[in-house]
Amino acid sequence: MTNTDILIPLLERIAGALERIAPDAAQTSDLNAADAFVWHSNPDHLEPIEHVNRVELALLKGINNQTNQLADNTQRFANGFSANNALLWGARGTGKSSLVKAVHADINAKKTRSLALVEIHREDIPSLPRLLTLLRKSDRRCLLFCDDLSFDSSDDTYKALKGVLEGGIEGRPNNVLFYATSNRRHLMARDMIENERSTAIHASEAVEEKVSLSDRFGLWLGFHNCDQDTYFAMIEGYAERFDLIDPSIDIRAEAVEWTVTRGSRSGRVAWQYIQDLAGRLGKSLEIDDGLNT
Repeated sequence: MTNTDILIPLLERIAGALERIAPDAAQTSDLNAADAFVWHSNPDHLEPIEHVNRVELALLKGINNQTNQLADNTQRFANGFSANNALLWGARGTGKSSLVKAVHADINAKKTRSLALVEIHREDIPSLPRLLTLLRKSDRRCLLFCDDLSFDSSDDTYKALKGVLEGGIEGRPNNVLFYATSNRRHLMARDMIENERSTAIHASEAVEEKVSLSDRFGLWLGFHNCDQDTYFAMIEGYAERFDLIDPSIDIRAEAVEWTVTRGSRSGRVAWQYIQDLAGRLGKSLEIDDGLNT
């Protein structure tokens, strides 16, 4: 047996081992593969999402003004006209992310494949310029969405977002619109703002750079906890939609008790009660929990 006969099997085993431990090759990102995607970095690629976790637009109660403004802004963008980046801020569970996803579905229902919804996670914000480079190459109009966006005092990743929203050399591509949801109006905690003001030589300048990030959003929509009548409208709308009306059950009384145990009244709480009610009635719901913000 020659040295070559010995080396070839050894080299083949080494090559096989290297292939197994090597990272997967970057996946192709085809914006025509679906209507919704999730952006992943390392490696950079868009993952097509066939079933989007959302609720129907008609089931979102108590936010008519916000719905009309966001729907109009998004429709103008889908039609190829100018539109504003939007920041949806306010109390938890009030339907911010649900509204974004519902408006996207409603527009695509009117005209097939009008918009691609692309979600970028908070931790992937530093890769945003690379994502925009990819989206810029497509003819498809894209609604870029970041849920629960906020920044801590030591976090400077907001600079990547600030540059592309407005003011960067390339700026935001014409086929991309950016929507974000946050529990904070200025995307940073109030105590952080006050702390930087109190320790700075020029207090107004200390927080200007971070607070000005929210100014890059031309459309601000505030969301607040609902009153009891709106809460009842949510409950009854869900119950009717999913055929959960039962004469033996006082839905309003149960719904009030449910808010007491949760300590709040919101769209998320209403949906949680409906899930409990459907389970007790031996029924399953056709949609997943879309009230995540």
